Amino acid sequence: MWLSIHVRVKVRPDIATHLARRRSGLPMYKVSEGIRSTHGQDGAIVLDIRQGQMFNLNFVGSRILELLQGGSAQPQIVDEIIREFGVGRDRAENDVQEFLQTLKKNRLVEEHGPNNAT
Repeated sequence: MWLSIHVRVKVRPDIATHLARRRSGLPMYKVSEGIRSTHGQDGAIVLDIRQGQMFNLNFVGSRILELLQGGSAQPQIVDEIIREFGVGRDRAENDVQEFLQTLKKNRLVEEHGPNNAT
């Protein structure tokens, strides 16, 4: 009689994401402290409790924010937007970059260098 043991080794998503970010050379983004959001079928409402500001996001913006909150790196977000919404790579890359810059400008995300350990 054989004893069968199945061992699954998974790299934790946060470690895999960190490694992907470092390899990409792109800035890393983290949702800022004090940001609260609720997501629905039409998009998201985002509240910055530090600044007392509220933002409305469309469905694509909501999805990007969810991916950021889950620790996804920019290349992963682009791939997911292409997959989910059927847009071309150039458009997805440009739109995600522009949206991330808008989030940064409004202090909803913080940018970290690609070699930063956070």
